[in-house]
Amino acid sequence: MPTAPTPPAPSRIGLLRDPDFRRLFAATALGQLGDRIVFLALPLVAIVALHADEFQVGLLTAMTSAGSLLVGLPAGAWVDRMRKRSVMIGADFMRACVLMTIPAAWWADLLTVGWLYVVALAHGTLTVFFDVAHVSYLPHLVGRDHLLEGNSKLSAVRSVTSISGPAMAGPLVGWVGAPVTLLVSSAGMALSGLLAGGIRKREPKPESSARPRLVRDIEEGLKFVLTHPALRAIMLGDAIFNLFLVLYQTMLLVFLEREMGLESFGIGLVLSGMGCGALLGALLATRISKTVGQGPTVWLASLVTCPLTVLMPMAHPGWSVYVAAIGLAALSLGGVVRFVAQASFQQALTPDRLLGRMSATARFVSWGGIPLGGLLGGVSGSVFGAAATLWIGAAGMTLSVLPVLLSPLRTVRELPDGPDRKAPESAR
Repeated sequence: MPTAPTPPAPSRIGLLRDPDFRRLFAATALGQLGDRIVFLALPLVAIVALHADEFQVGLLTAMTSAGSLLVGLPAGAWVDRMRKRSVMIGADFMRACVLMTIPAAWWADLLTVGWLYVVALAHGTLTVFFDVAHVSYLPHLVGRDHLLEGNSKLSAVRSVTSISGPAMAGPLVGWVGAPVTLLVSSAGMALSGLLAGGIRKREPKPESSARPRLVRDIEEGLKFVLTHPALRAIMLGDAIFNLFLVLYQTMLLVFLEREMGLESFGIGLVLSGMGCGALLGALLATRISKTVGQGPTVWLASLVTCPLTVLMPMAHPGWSVYVAAIGLAALSLGGVVRFVAQASFQQALTPDRLLGRMSATARFVSWGGIPLGGLLGGVSGSVFGAAATLWIGAAGMTLSVLPVLLSPLRTVRELPDGPDRKAPESAR
């Protein structure tokens, strides 16, 4: 009796066979490359070009993320009424234009720290709309059955840009200066918008009520997220983590430049090490989630990696700072593994019509403390010094595992079957 043919092994390429996903993949790569260069170059414009003090650097960090507080909740309701792809394209082009004003002001000898605050706020606000639309668009493009693979692949490309962005930005800042380096960021975001415009698969136009009410729509998103035990635990853990991560990052560049004596190339090298950890995390995320379980991965990833960030404030000028960068790489590895697990969980649990509001609500709550983290980082750096601030940040990031660790989500091993379910039985 003939045996049935063996089915072919699944391709590692997977979703990359789809031309539309390839375009989204490439657009994500270019947009994230531009964003990672902004992450290094914008504070260096303040620190090196304008000689800003610690508090001003902290305030700049706060302005970068203040958009989450200003438009975080209404952004979700607005995005749910629009085609997500169109929002992504528009946000990319507007971010590119905003960033171009910095080198223009620099060449005209008009650049001030105040203008950096304005650009940081505008860029951060546009990024809120882009990120909400991006998270909401993925389930439509790839289908819910492929969310884990889609998030893993997009996290991988973000990780590669986390390596290449600082590695490119460091020499560029040293060569042409931090203000001019932002032209590369602007170009990356413009190209991202062009690639997203080439995606052929069109979303159906979202259904809207005859009299849409912004407040009612926001309330519906808030109620869904805040009353869902799994989503609530993820969101609160993120809020604590992001607060102390930004507090840590606010003084990291100051610590590296002023206490470790690193120039722009050395700072870029240290941050590229973080990207290496993120890339490894993206490559391992799916395997870890399937082996350990979705819920345990969310809290174990942070618990194992966050304590290693204390290596940086223990470093001394010289070779030890590059050894300490291992802790930053571990932080990035754990962050990506955690993000892939929890993002797939959030998307799988949420109905299509609420995806934008779920993403915006979670972002509003979990990112809402980021401006406070920037301010606290600046104040702490001014009062206690950069090294002590890094110690505080490391402790806070480690404690961020508590909401998930103390929730039923800690034992959930698999994604739910569909968005109509509140949570698996073990998560209730």
